[in-house]
Amino acid sequence: MLVEEVMKTEVISLKADETIETALKLLNDHHIRHIPIVDEHNHVIGIVSDRDVRDASPSVFQIEQDKEALKNKLESIMSSPVITAHPLDFVEEIASIFYEHEIACVPVTKANKLVGIITEKDMLYTMIQLTGVTVQSSQIEIKVIDKPGILPEVTAVLGRRKTNITSVLIYPYQPDSTYKVLVFRLQTMNPMPVIEDLKLAGYDVLWPNMPGMEQ
Repeated sequence: MLVEEVMKTEVISLKADETIETALKLLNDHHIRHIPIVDEHNHVIGIVSDRDVRDASPSVFQIEQDKEALKNKLESIMSSPVITAHPLDFVEEIASIFYEHEIACVPVTKANKLVGIITEKDMLYTMIQLTGVTVQSSQIEIKVIDKPGILPEVTAVLGRRKTNITSVLIYPYQPDSTYKVLVFRLQTMNPMPVIEDLKLAGYDVLWPNMPGMEQ
């Protein structure tokens, strides 16, 4: 899945010479957490978060004495340089950036101009969609040897029951790196016939671990 499929294209941005007060109002009015800072060419030169604005705002106990702090320019609190994404980047790559850099928002640029924004909430929703949990389905986990062609071999067994596959995930089998775990979501509420087929074909079904089922 590409970034352009999940990013928001209606982006609220500000210039570096605008005030903290302006940013605070936009954050509150639009219930957002990040505002990209752009120059006159719509190039991203910085970003401010709700935390940046909150930390730079006067305390509720000193609002009268320190209200001038709200007149300070955003360039004084914005983070720069900014990590950006391209619309044709893969969402998995952006998820890795979020994790490695411990950030919660990435502006999206094309030809160096701001065209969108993707947040950790957008990313989480996308990952939920990719796993297929929003569709009524059953999950099956199968331990398989890590070798070329193993996925089509397993899906051939699943295909005998004409069961629709909602999603497929693959992750390492931690106790032994020579194995992988295939996680299928099948559009059926009764996976037992499929599980029986898999076990007859010699596959090790890790989940569901039903009473009476050998492991």
